[in-house]
Amino acid sequence: MANAQDHTHIRPWRMIQRRKSRQIMVGNVPVGGDAPITVQSMTNTPTTDIKATIAQIHAMEKAGADIVRVSCPDEESSAALKHIVPEVSVPIVADIHFHYKRGIEAAQNGAACLRINPGNIGSAARVKEVIQAARDHNCSIRIGVNAGSLEKDLLEQFGEPCPEAMVQSALRHIQILEDHDFFNFKISCKASDVFMACAAYQQLAEVCDYPLHLGITEAGGLRTGTVKSSIGMGSLLWAGIGDTIRVSLSADPVEEVKVGFDMLKSLGLRHRGVNVISCPSCARQQFDVIKTVAILEDRLAHITTPLTLSIIGCVVNGPGEALMTDIGLTGGGKGTHQMYLNGKTAHRVSENDEDLIEHIVQMVEEKAAELHKLEQKAA
Repeated sequence: MANAQDHTHIRPWRMIQRRKSRQIMVGNVPVGGDAPITVQSMTNTPTTDIKATIAQIHAMEKAGADIVRVSCPDEESSAALKHIVPEVSVPIVADIHFHYKRGIEAAQNGAACLRINPGNIGSAARVKEVIQAARDHNCSIRIGVNAGSLEKDLLEQFGEPCPEAMVQSALRHIQILEDHDFFNFKISCKASDVFMACAAYQQLAEVCDYPLHLGITEAGGLRTGTVKSSIGMGSLLWAGIGDTIRVSLSADPVEEVKVGFDMLKSLGLRHRGVNVISCPSCARQQFDVIKTVAILEDRLAHITTPLTLSIIGCVVNGPGEALMTDIGLTGGGKGTHQMYLNGKTAHRVSENDEDLIEHIVQMVEEKAAELHKLEQKAA
């Protein structure tokens, strides 16, 4: 049976017209062009602690991360990539800031992409060596412009960090790569200020067709950083700008991945796992909505097949929401609640919290299995 929301793709007010960009490869993951917008995160373990770094990457893979970045501040860290890369499934981006040798070593040791600023790694000869290493080892490059580390001459020219200075920095680095006939790269133009970051990305999107890596850098903790990132990156994505994203949170990197997917899911740009539509609850609720949703989000986190689940506490909005979701629950009172399947009334279920949750989990798992089979058949 078809997904209850299959029809939404034909509604013009839901359509986001993505900016046309060229496509590059980060390992086996396409970025840009018509490829899905990828979700990235970054490890925060010491890269030299190989076991801990691999474990953290595996946790991000489980959450759905498409690409993971690893910092390589010293020779020991870039050497660790040789042991890390074979143990993980996602392509690894080596974060290189100033030392050109780290970039060469990372490319040699299995990195799929180098995050550098070509103008910050020394002489033209050194830049040429890094680019050649990337070319030799089929490595892409990310130009990483940040408002907090702009070149001194640009700060003197513009007086302070600003969108124009950031774009000028990006164009300067782009020119270096293009002069070496290297075009397998993407660009980020990050700032912790939402307005500055958005303006920089908007301007950059107008003057080049390279894929753009979105991010609001140093966004803050889990709640505040999620809000700030959603406002900034959400507005850019809504405008069709962005080919890959990283939500920067002072939190577990797994949370960055989850927020990234939720952001794309809310805009209809990427679908992964269960999309829970739930009410904030009020005095009309016929069961504990907040507790039920919290438990269900945890219990259903393992599901990757896209489907929708509505959890509404009363009959005011419940039936209407259920019409648009794969599975729905509406508080009904009198000892039972109403369940919906594929937008239609299905059956009633006991109001006992434990029975209710187990029943919903079973329904979702069965529906996910059904949809997965249909996807495989269609493929």
